[in-house]
Amino acid sequence: MNSNRSISLVALIVMTIVSFSNLVGVNIAGLSVIVGITFFFIHRKLDKRDSDGLDIKVIRTYVKQKTIWLWIALPLVMNIICFSLAAVFLPEFIDHIHSRTEFVISFDKLVLLVLQLAVLALGEEIAWRAFFQKQLSKYIPIIPTIILTSIIFSLGHFAVGSAVIVSYDIVFIFINSVIYGVIFYKTNNAWISTISHFIANVFSIILISVFIF
Repeated sequence: MNSNRSISLVALIVMTIVSFSNLVGVNIAGLSVIVGITFFFIHRKLDKRDSDGLDIKVIRTYVKQKTIWLWIALPLVMNIICFSLAAVFLPEFIDHIHSRTEFVISFDKLVLLVLQLAVLALGEEIAWRAFFQKQLSKYIPIIPTIILTSIIFSLGHFAVGSAVIVSYDIVFIFINSVIYGVIFYKTNNAWISTISHFIANVFSIILISVFIF
């Protein structure tokens, strides 16, 4: 195993451990994104032969494909389903999402809010799809890679609360993460999965703002 691959493997392990920290009451799971981004660029520097998943030039090619837009829209559809069901059966879910996100998002400043959502979506896609998923796929087949990546990604969003509400939250995060993983696998481009992630997040924040404020 070459040094670059060894470094990437260590990073995968560190990201996993940090993501699980929320489960034991140590709220540092967000650092997994910083770790992923850092090692993404380290890997990019060390292995220039590897397509890095951030090629801006191919974005136009993919956004012209109708099938990709169907995948891009799926997380938005899932969020509509998620919030619609929650409004009827789990109204406390909205408060749970708000408390989970308010420390990283400025709900009262629109321009800053949009910028934050864009940066967060891109950061997570670089860390979890362009780095974690791509490196993990070198060890196991793509389907278990996407599933395992999504499980770890979802648990990294764990927040204390009612077991039913927390489980409901994690399930939909997992589903959307799988979709982002499929988008990245189909395009090998984190910009495309970021578009999907950003659109879904914007919709969620709009609904949270409507219900909370």
